[in-house]
Amino acid sequence: MKKQVLCLMLALVLTVCITFPGMSRADFGDFSGDTDFGSIDWDTGTDWGSDWGSDWDSDWDSDWEDDSDWGYGGPIIFNTGGHGGGGYSSGYVSGYDDDRGSSFSDSFFLMVVVILIVLFVMRRMKAGNKPAGAQMTDLNTLKPMASYRELDEGFDEASLREKLANVYVKMQNAWQDKDITPVQPYFTDALYQQMERQVEAYRRNRRTNYVEKIAVLDVVLRGYYQQNGEDHIVALLKTRIVDYTLDDATGKLLSGDQRKEKFMLYEWDLARESGVITGKTDGATVLNCPRCGAPISINATAKCPYCDSVITVEQKDWAINSIKAVGQQTR
Repeated sequence: MKKQVLCLMLALVLTVCITFPGMSRADFGDFSGDTDFGSIDWDTGTDWGSDWGSDWDSDWDSDWEDDSDWGYGGPIIFNTGGHGGGGYSSGYVSGYDDDRGSSFSDSFFLMVVVILIVLFVMRRMKAGNKPAGAQMTDLNTLKPMASYRELDEGFDEASLREKLANVYVKMQNAWQDKDITPVQPYFTDALYQQMERQVEAYRRNRRTNYVEKIAVLDVVLRGYYQQNGEDHIVALLKTRIVDYTLDDATGKLLSGDQRKEKFMLYEWDLARESGVITGKTDGATVLNCPRCGAPISINATAKCPYCDSVITVEQKDWAINSIKAVGQQTR
């Protein structure tokens, strides 16, 4: 029995190795991958527009049609005893002792399990099923953006959407350059440090993630909430990129595709101090570095590009608090 449990554990490891062979991550923050992912509920409570729907709905959903052709042909019965009973004669069984019979049984059991797993995974891959992406924030936990002007009379939704689209392009260019300091004012300190660690890994391993043909197809503000003295806005970004990673020394393709386009759906959580009024108390702060005197544009935290001093001020403008990859489709 213990050997059979061990066989099952090994089979599960094999399943993971087979199912996720190409989940190398790339693009800013390593959110995209070699394998498409995400099951998207299009009833988000937002009018996405005809362009969004025509680009995504039919092709995405066609990969998720029902799995009825998988079928179930009835129970599969294994004789794991290796001998005794049924159609085996006593003379045939007597040629093996118990230990050898058990060893044969376990090996046979493992072989059958592995074969079934391989067939199952191949069938799933052929059917086009995708791993799940991150879960979008429940709309029931958000307040409608139409009511946010009651808190901030100067809030301009169109202006913020345009800003987020521009920031996305700047982020991808900085990621390819392996220097994200130019976009630091757009992040909370915690998220920036997380992204910087990932960039450092690319520099250390001498790899470059190329992000080309960048396009932001739509930005939707889904709603807002308040927490711990901060206002948060949840935004969805639909983008298109060509995304691949090369070895700096050899030029070898490590992940991604230099020809195919990836359509990405992200959820951004934006945060700023509650009580800020757009046009009066928002925006990045321009101040002089207390150490060397150089002028610095800063949101929450920034490093002086001249003397490397880290400067922190009270956060006044919207900053990206978290990023989730909800879905990816490669064409």
